[in-house]
Amino acid sequence: MGAFITDIKKFAVHDGDGIRTTVFFKGCPLRCVWCHNPEGISPKKELAYYSHKCILCGRCAKICEANHLDCGHIFNRDKCTMCGECVDICPASAFALYGKEMGVEEIMEILLEDKLFYESSGGGITLSGGECLLQADFCRELLIECKNSRLNTAVDTSGFVSREAFDKVLPYTDVFLYDVKAIDEGVHIACTGRSNSLILENLKYIDSLGAKIEIRIPYVPGYNDTEIEKIGEFIKPLQNVLRVRVLPYHNYAKSKYDALGLKDTLPCRLPTEKEISKAEEKIKEILDY
Repeated sequence: MGAFITDIKKFAVHDGDGIRTTVFFKGCPLRCVWCHNPEGISPKKELAYYSHKCILCGRCAKICEANHLDCGHIFNRDKCTMCGECVDICPASAFALYGKEMGVEEIMEILLEDKLFYESSGGGITLSGGECLLQADFCRELLIECKNSRLNTAVDTSGFVSREAFDKVLPYTDVFLYDVKAIDEGVHIACTGRSNSLILENLKYIDSLGAKIEIRIPYVPGYNDTEIEKIGEFIKPLQNVLRVRVLPYHNYAKSKYDALGLKDTLPCRLPTEKEISKAEEKIKEILDY
């Protein structure tokens, strides 16, 4: 059994407690306008060309007809076969291939390299994406191996998956990092292209089963900034929420959109520190933290 992986990030400190290694799965059912991992949206293999890194050495043009030099480098995405040879030959790392098929044993070998750091920091491993639970069977097998190796496990999810997907991983997941973007369905559709009814029902479902949950609220001015109070009121009755984090939107991924040939949907305005503090205070007030 294999899974499509975009990246494995070591020493991650924002994907759960302690020092962690995060496995990023490819494919996502949502289309968030602020997505900072656009390479994880499509379930298919993708080649990214970062033009600002190109040094015009011409090596890629010599091995692939999708590339040629003509007053600069030109990459013809339509001719790309995803062979990855340009990635290997480019000395400036101007190319990146997202979507490597990997097996459980191969991933576990990487995860176990930093076991001492997990143990000393109270960390572990996190499955993320994209949406990792679109590949729930693989996630289950990987999580089982993690638990066999006594690793703390976290699953970072949008919640927009089947209930069966949660059932498969719940026994082997120490904490769910659960995104809640909006309570108003119209707002959620405008922000992600999808209804939030399944997401909210799944949240209540895993809470009813005793799953430990960290709620994560991406805060994006002009999109879901009016939803903070509604989110607080929705999660207040839940019994197993460990903490709630308000995550300020950032636009660090802007170069990825161009590199992947995607339309840049990232909002222009970033949240201020005052806006984030106000949102955090509102959540604390509602939840009596």
